[in-house]
Amino acid sequence: MKKLVLTAAALVMSAGMALAGSHATTVRMGTEGAYPPYNFINDAGEVDGFERELGDELCKRAGLTCEWVTNDWDSIIPNLVSGNYDTIIAGMSITPERDEVIDFTQEYIPGSPSAYVALSDDVDTTGGVIAAQTATIQAGYVADSGATLVEFATADETIAAVRNGEADAVLADKDFLAPIVAESGGELKFVGEDVVIGGGVGMGVRESDTELKAKFNAAIQSMKDDGSLNALIKKWFGEDAQTF
Repeated sequence: MKKLVLTAAALVMSAGMALAGSHATTVRMGTEGAYPPYNFINDAGEVDGFERELGDELCKRAGLTCEWVTNDWDSIIPNLVSGNYDTIIAGMSITPERDEVIDFTQEYIPGSPSAYVALSDDVDTTGGVIAAQTATIQAGYVADSGATLVEFATADETIAAVRNGEADAVLADKDFLAPIVAESGGELKFVGEDVVIGGGVGMGVRESDTELKAKFNAAIQSMKDDGSLNALIKKWFGEDAQTF
């Protein structure tokens, strides 16, 4: 799952921008809408994917009326903090760095590995040119690996960079890359070893929103208890997906 690296600006925004007031009846669910199968925009122009189905069910179980809001990935935490929506449900791994700025529910999907994808098997993943989405832990990992990092605003652009020769390979969540590789007709392939970065994925909320966090925690737990969360994970990520 995608992992955001917090910028200094985001850390600064956490001081004084959180909204302390209680929630209105409608809870605004913030997502990216550009990272299938977690979240994407369907042909009808609506948010779709694993997190849309999950979020709607969690809201139902929590007795909340929810609406969906999309936001670019690189500003998704600052805009939660500043009150543009009430949750983040966008394939966001729970990390200590993020937890300094926002709070998280319990995990709703276990952690999964990142992987490299390229056009050929002989790519040097430690010394070549590697694409990653801007402000992700994958980008940080590439920068620290000795490879040359090229960053792009969206995940789709990282795939395009490999196809057009701007990058030797892309490093991204394996869950995101697997269907792209499968649908490429052999053009794209996994190379090198999988990389484990970060942990599971949870919903982000403002640190002051303890009541909202508790409601979603209870809803997530109820889906774990009755098996419906594992069934939903398998529906969107396949029978071999990691479950609870």
